[in-house]
Amino acid sequence: MHLTHPTFDFMKIPDIGDVMNKFEVLGIVGEGAYGVVLKCRQKETNEIVAIKKFKDSEENEEVKETTLRELKMLRTLKQENIVELKEAFRRRGKLYLVFEYVEKNMLELLEELPTGVPTDKVRSYIFQLIKAIHWCHKHDIVHRDIKPENLLISSNDVLKLCDFGFARNLSEGTDANYTEYVATRWYRSPEL
Repeated sequence: MHLTHPTFDFMKIPDIGDVMNKFEVLGIVGEGAYGVVLKCRQKETNEIVAIKKFKDSEENEEVKETTLRELKMLRTLKQENIVELKEAFRRRGKLYLVFEYVEKNMLELLEELPTGVPTDKVRSYIFQLIKAIHWCHKHDIVHRDIKPENLLISSNDVLKLCDFGFARNLSEGTDANYTEYVATRWYRSPEL
């Protein structure tokens, strides 16, 4: 099955040879079905970033489609409670997305606090999550995979929604190809 994306061409993403040389890899933040997330330091500015490296980006049409969809949405969704995409590049057939680095996710926070998150912080996180979801919906985007691992929490308690791999743009019409089985079962909304 050949998937195409109406507004993005994979080859239009700059292939910047040794661009990874401008980053020092500090460690692995996480791994998933499509690739790995690296914690890196930008050598010129000393800024800490997260780089999502997709495996088999050019060879695998499904990975390519998911990657381009996520890239397109994140370029549209600029809001304080949505993780910031800083840049995107290709290197040796793989696509890399560079994000702001956020210290931990909600699952890690919950594991650190066995007696629970204080009520005032819960209120703040819920409010920030609602703002992020509202911004997505205002731009006709549904995330479809909201779970603790996809809610990043900064050191100053700013919540950031991340991982738009399952997200869809509703304005692309009713003919859009939606995956039926999405979201982690424990966090899946009833309509899914």
